[in-house]
Amino acid sequence: MPEPVNPTQEFVEIDSVQNGAVVLKNGSLRQILLVSGINFDLKSEEEKGLILGAYQSLLNSLKFSLQIFIHSRKVNIESYLQKIEARTGEENNELLKNQITEYVAFVRSFVGQNPIMTKAFFIVIPFDPIILPAAATGVKKRLFGLFGKTTPAPQEEAQREHIRSQNMDQLSQRTAQVVASLAQVGLRAIPLENEEAIELFYNLYNPEAVERKGVANFQ
Repeated sequence: MPEPVNPTQEFVEIDSVQNGAVVLKNGSLRQILLVSGINFDLKSEEEKGLILGAYQSLLNSLKFSLQIFIHSRKVNIESYLQKIEARTGEENNELLKNQITEYVAFVRSFVGQNPIMTKAFFIVIPFDPIILPAAATGVKKRLFGLFGKTTPAPQEEAQREHIRSQNMDQLSQRTAQVVASLAQVGLRAIPLENEEAIELFYNLYNPEAVERKGVANFQ
């Protein structure tokens, strides 16, 4: 008999998305920032020096690592061309009809040879809480059990919720620090909300389907 195929979810480290933060299966947290861009080449030498200095200060001030990545993919403009073509049936001027037809043909030909790409810039801020080994936790429970002082289940859940809240606060503080530092560089950063983070990961894990269906890329 063939071995059962593991579902794709088993290979994805994400457990859930809560309050805009990505929760990994090991309990770690990730906050994703959408960051604006600047045309560095158009800046004067003085401006370039200031930007580089501010960026260096940002890196030196951090006590944790960052992940920077660029999401690039093809843009499906078929729906746009279909809307343009629909205008030909509404246009009474024959000259304009011909121009619309020629324009659509030109764009399709151009995009076929030179795909249009869209880019989005992101920064991922991590927070990895310290987790006690399972063995040590078990020993602690057994020791308390010897004296009849086991922790009630509701109290354990409340303690876990308190720890989760503290971890979220730590991640929020890191996020605020990075956002403020990026502003000094001249970059605007916005934390992703739940739906936006889910949409981003859908785009990342389903690039071909997204391009084929023309699902809007997060901007």
